Amino acid sequence: MDNQIENKKSINFFEKHLTTWVILCIVLGILIGRNFQGAVESLSLMSIASVNIPIAILIWFMIFPMMVQIDFTSVKNVGKNPKGLLLTLFINWLVKPFTMAFFAWIFFEKLYMGLISPAMAKEYIAGAILLGAAPCTAMVFVWSYLTDGDPEYTLVQVSINDLVLLVAFIPIVKLLLGVTNIAIPFDTLSASVIIFIVVPLFFGVIVNKVLNKTFGKEWFNEVFLKKLRPLSITSLLTTLVLLFAFQGDKIISNPVDILLIAIPLAIQTYFIFFCAWFIGKRMNLPHCILSPGSMIGASNFFELAVAVAIVLFGINSGAALVTVVGVLIEVPIMLSLVKISNKWKY
Repeated sequence: MDNQIENKKSINFFEKHLTTWVILCIVLGILIGRNFQGAVESLSLMSIASVNIPIAILIWFMIFPMMVQIDFTSVKNVGKNPKGLLLTLFINWLVKPFTMAFFAWIFFEKLYMGLISPAMAKEYIAGAILLGAAPCTAMVFVWSYLTDGDPEYTLVQVSINDLVLLVAFIPIVKLLLGVTNIAIPFDTLSASVIIFIVVPLFFGVIVNKVLNKTFGKEWFNEVFLKKLRPLSITSLLTTLVLLFAFQGDKIISNPVDILLIAIPLAIQTYFIFFCAWFIGKRMNLPHCILSPGSMIGASNFFELAVAVAIVLFGINSGAALVTVVGVLIEVPIMLSLVKISNKWKY
């Protein structure tokens, strides 16, 4: 019976093969960048206050479909099992950002010494820190569903983390970037959070309430969200095409860097998942709460990381490249963790 239920649960073909589409977008972006240099250069110059306008619009469309799903009224249900929430907050805000910074420092500045320049190492570290400071929001609902997670409690976990993200993301990023001797203007970082979190979250909450009140919860979930869902992935892939069109030459000249970046990001993902899992087991959390809680910590809010990396360091930066590699490897890694979670179901 369990196998029958598990077999019925699957993400759609497009999302399941997201890594394939990402690779195709990378190839397409590089080809566009090499064959249409004039048009690409014109797009890259369309910016206001160091923010590329086409990229900013795409990122906003990428993030909004996630924000519109968040219902902060679910926070009142946290009393059902506060231990699960405490684990999520501990892993996401007291462990994950710092272990990501540590792994990035070990690999990019120590183990990779001689393979990449010191300046590029610092940019790669910055990109990794941006990934580590932003826990997953939307895709965790998919991972929760595939592992029989409690959907209501998953929503509570995501909602609480989004609230914490609003106040903790800037200080943590500022702290860790300062530790690695990377100077970041606080006003630029603040503006990035406002543009890419606060504004879409504000409109998302309004749209959520208005549509639920007008058309009902069933229509909102079964009709509106299903139609809106492809917008996020489509915007993400279009953003990747532009990103690699802007920095295609850099990728072609340094293909090994993709592999070098992927290694510490993958190690961090598995480390955080197992850390959260075994702590949660010691806390006697039920599987339906522990599994999505571990998934939130393991995966990243890569849309936000990509956005902030572009704003802070530029489209052609090593930091932006790291966040893009994060997108490239996340789906296959998370699907492997889904299999582990289902195998260890108790």
